[in-house]
Amino acid sequence: MNPLLDLSAHPIIAHRGASAHAPENTLPAFELALEQGADAFELDVRLTRDGAAVVLHDAALERTTSLTGPVRARTLAELRAADAGHWFTPDRGRTLPFRGTAVRIPTLAEVLWSFPAVPVLIEVKEPEVQEAVRRVLLEGNSAGRCVTASEHVGALEVFREEPFACGASGPEISALYRSVLLRRKLPPCRHRLLSVPLRYRGLTVPTRRFVAAARRLGCPVHVWTVNEAATARRLWARGVAGIVTNVPGVIREARDL
Repeated sequence: MNPLLDLSAHPIIAHRGASAHAPENTLPAFELALEQGADAFELDVRLTRDGAAVVLHDAALERTTSLTGPVRARTLAELRAADAGHWFTPDRGRTLPFRGTAVRIPTLAEVLWSFPAVPVLIEVKEPEVQEAVRRVLLEGNSAGRCVTASEHVGALEVFREEPFACGASGPEISALYRSVLLRRKLPPCRHRLLSVPLRYRGLTVPTRRFVAAARRLGCPVHVWTVNEAATARRLWARGVAGIVTNVPGVIREARDL
């Protein structure tokens, strides 16, 4: 079974790779995550102007790359020429160790080809990219090890049927949370997992009641972004399945104690 869908598994899921130590959503970050003991990756996917699915979190390029402007305004060739390590710093700007080292924005297909055995939680950042993601998963025979999720209900429509595994959207998670909070009947389950923040607007999301309700629905809960060992241990004790983290080595050590 895909460990992302296993209620009894405790996968360590590298958030955009080992993103505390290497440029997020890049091959070096994913390689380092495996070295640090990650069991799976979490990554973000957006659409280029010419229809390619690229691994990038922001809608704009300037926070993480040498380019500026919207991702959707650029072709894949233009994005591949960008320096994806341009702004990465582990020490608040004192050093920029990856600048000029040929770190590139990868395509989703490239990540899946490079790590053929690794389960992947794919955050579909916009509805327009879902068909490109679907095509990549089918062409690469990767649907069985990948799960899609999104804050947009409309970004997941093509993944609701086999052979795909679909996580919950933001509105679906909110509906479940409200039902648990108000002790109402749980809504119908259309999803295979829940990927939730540790807190939202000051409220703890993965409470004991919320996690227990999700488990009754057969949905493992994966919590982001957790970088402290003590917090991870508390969440596991609460019934949480996966921990999404920038520091896989820290969380792996906490799990293995």
